[in-house]
Amino acid sequence: MKELLRSTDPTIMAFASALLQGEGIESFPLDVNMSVLEGGIGALPRRMMVRESDFDRALIVLADNDIPRGL
Repeated sequence: MKELLRSTDPTIMAFASALLQGEGIESFPLDVNMSVLEGGIGALPRRMMVRESDFDRALIVLADNDIPRGL
């Protein structure tokens, strides 16, 4: 697994996930439940992981749709 994307914006995460799914790339969100610790203010970034074999294709999907990786 490799980290593809890091963001505090849940809409970016959802959009990226939908785009990847459309390309047949499975993504795995991490840190989704961190809002319990932070009080729901969105200060802690969520991470999106993909398989190493899909990483290069996933980077192209993000670049083609102007999604910043946030790393």
